[in-house]
Amino acid sequence: MLTACLLALRQMTDPVFLGPLAKAFGAALLAFLGLAGLAAWGVAGLAGGEGWLAGLAGALGGLLVLGLAVWLFVPVMLGLSGLFLDPVAAAVERRFYPALPPPQGASLIAQAGFNLAFAAKTGVVALLALPLLLFAPPVGAVALWLISTVALGHGLFEGVAQRRMPIAAARVLRWQREVPVLGIGALLAAMALVPGLNLLVPVLGTAAMTHLLHRSAPPR
Repeated sequence: MLTACLLALRQMTDPVFLGPLAKAFGAALLAFLGLAGLAAWGVAGLAGGEGWLAGLAGALGGLLVLGLAVWLFVPVMLGLSGLFLDPVAAAVERRFYPALPPPQGASLIAQAGFNLAFAAKTGVVALLALPLLLFAPPVGAVALWLISTVALGHGLFEGVAQRRMPIAAARVLRWQREVPVLGIGALLAAMALVPGLNLLVPVLGTAAMTHLLHRSAPPR
């Protein structure tokens, strides 16, 4: 587990990683800004649409959604994983596992469907846990970390594995490697709680899971 993370860190300066990182960041930023604008407009409308009260309500609505961006960072990132997962995994394989044949796993449509469905489930669970943050912040922070640990571990490992095997086989392999998968997921979940540092989670996590996939009985 630690070896996979250290190898991923060694490659973080790879120029190939910069494109997927920028795409994931840009897409997430646009999504959250759009939600913030929509919330500000809706709240201002409910407050009457004019005057300082409506303006204040709109600003508070926008800030609320931006706050939710931190809470929902992981599900949004997993939903956008198709922007970075394949090029990052391919770059890791070219550098560290050049003898591997070209990947022939699940179809792109199947992978995209998995990513979106998994992200939606994670988002629902995160929203259900949101009251914990409001009424018991320490418990809410721990709950978010646990949810993110499972989501990042399972989502990124299965996403990487699906490049080289069917979805069902990727899930079975993830079960077999559950301890290191969740270990890496826990480290990534801690990073996801830190603004700025969380931007590295998609690329670093994908690279680490690629190493975890291939360092023990690599699939062909």
